[in-house]
Amino acid sequence: MSNSMKITAGQTLTRTLTALIRAMDGQRAATITYVDSKGEESVRTIEIHNILTTSKGGIIVRAMCRTRGEMRTFNLEQIKAYTIHRIRFVLAVPAEVEELPLAHLAVTAQEMVDLELERDYPEPKMVLAA
Repeated sequence: MSNSMKITAGQTLTRTLTALIRAMDGQRAATITYVDSKGEESVRTIEIHNILTTSKGGIIVRAMCRTRGEMRTFNLEQIKAYTIHRIRFVLAVPAEVEELPLAHLAVTAQEMVDLELERDYPEPKMVLAA
């Protein structure tokens, strides 16, 4: 991949996600231009360790931030530009982060469908009359 910044507004969300997944799989650092919830823009070099969906269907990127030296969460839609580097990961993930249990782990396609259906159509809660 080239080291020129890719502007996310100029490509599909799928293409951005695919590039970030490739960076994660290849353990390649990425530099992102990110706009936080306050509207402040920053440039960060990150090492992506996980890409997850939220219960509302948003996509978040969990990555070690080289600026902060800690695990951070980035909303995919707030990443305005990125570049993938050839340099490999260099930061160690803290043990407490590595050992966090996965809330939703699907090994098969059927398990993934079941998890998604459970999220969208939760079991009704039984209320007992006193």
